[in-house]
Amino acid sequence: MWAMIATWRMAIEGVTKACNELEKGMDAGDAVELAVREVEDYPFYKSVGYGGLPNENCEVELDAAYMDGDTLSIGAVAGIKDFANPVSIARKLSDDKVNNFLVGLGAEEYAHKNGFERKNMLTDRAKLHYAKRKKETLDKGLSPYAGHDTVGMISLDEKGKMCAATSTSGLFMKKRGRIGDSALSGSGFYVDSEVGGATATGLGEDLMKGCISYEIVRLMKEGKHPQEACDIAVSQLDAELKRRRGKAGDLSLVALNNKGEWGVATNIEGFSFSVATKDEAPTVYVSKVVNGKTIHEVASQEWLDAYAKRIKAPIDID
Repeated sequence: MWAMIATWRMAIEGVTKACNELEKGMDAGDAVELAVREVEDYPFYKSVGYGGLPNENCEVELDAAYMDGDTLSIGAVAGIKDFANPVSIARKLSDDKVNNFLVGLGAEEYAHKNGFERKNMLTDRAKLHYAKRKKETLDKGLSPYAGHDTVGMISLDEKGKMCAATSTSGLFMKKRGRIGDSALSGSGFYVDSEVGGATATGLGEDLMKGCISYEIVRLMKEGKHPQEACDIAVSQLDAELKRRRGKAGDLSLVALNNKGEWGVATNIEGFSFSVATKDEAPTVYVSKVVNGKTIHEVASQEWLDAYAKRIKAPIDID
């Protein structure tokens, strides 16, 4: 049995490409890295990699992580600029005994010494998004903080190995140096080949308050199906944040166990995710919450067409 699940519609091309290789026996780590790189390299996905949305100074700072579910090895980078594929840098760091999580200049120095591709990650389109949002913030009094769609993936290969990876440009117009949950083990991701894995997207500041990816894996270890584990963890954190703080940010999680069973939970409407297994062709689903449970529907062709049109639409800043 092989399988892969990922946050958001933007992952489907990478998932499809990686699953073609999983079918041929590709290692779970190679597959998840391949799939995430596909998202990082596509300029119209404005929350990951090339074309990612910049911070308040119009700089693209990227976060990424990688975890091996067999060895529990972890690598992560945060606040890295001008390198093409942070997920690959994170994976390389996971091979080292120490210094597994590097930030800012340290991460960039490591990437340079290890021959990773330098690239200006700020595109003209991202600059237009920045200019539009800055104008809206000044003219309409809107919050500058919008857009935080991390791509997170869990893979399972034919040998039973599981891996996880994440990549994001983080919160749009964030403070320089701000780090969310995506690069943090237990919050943005966690995977154990003997159990399963989970990965998160949403408001990092709130996702971190629950160490929610680890919590889902813990629930699966107790025998919960991934769907039940996701529903429990998301609903409990959502309720706890509302009780203690009056509100909860966006919380969306995807999970996969070592049997190839998957689950997804969210506290928002319209959360999309991509999944493929040996028995299920690569498919995009859209989720909604009904009576505290997350319900999934296969994305219609109309929905998919509207998505494709939206991400490439001209940006009007007048």
